[in-house]
Amino acid sequence: QVQLVESGGGLVQAGVSLRLSCAASGLTFSRYVMGWFRQAPGKERAFVAAISRRDGTSYADSVKGRFAISRDNAKNTVYLQMNSLKPEDTAVYYCAAANRPYSGPLVGSTEYDSWGQGTQVIVSS
Repeated sequence: QVQLVESGGGLVQAGVSLRLSCAASGLTFSRYVMGWFRQAPGKERAFVAAISRRDGTSYADSVKGRFAISRDNAKNTVYLQMNSLKPEDTAVYYCAAANRPYSGPLVGSTEYDSWGQGTQVIVSS
């Protein structure tokens, strides 16, 4: 059974950096496409970033140049480095996994098989 556990969220001021982590278990991590999504209050869950098995990446336009996704297959962990945070980045951030070893990074939430519980990020102005 796949389990994804996010960590690293918190309350920060605008302009600072934060790194989220997602520890995965119950899967052959290196075969999976991993993604980060976020859901702001009153809004639908939205794509943030994704990384394929071969380290191909994709980003939402709103975070391009500020956020970076990476993975450590030895630690079964995917990271989201978030720089120059803005109040509009406030959301619950979710990690997701898709068993698609031959795919590039996936941007659609329906492509993913497993989800974490989320970690809250609040950016104050």
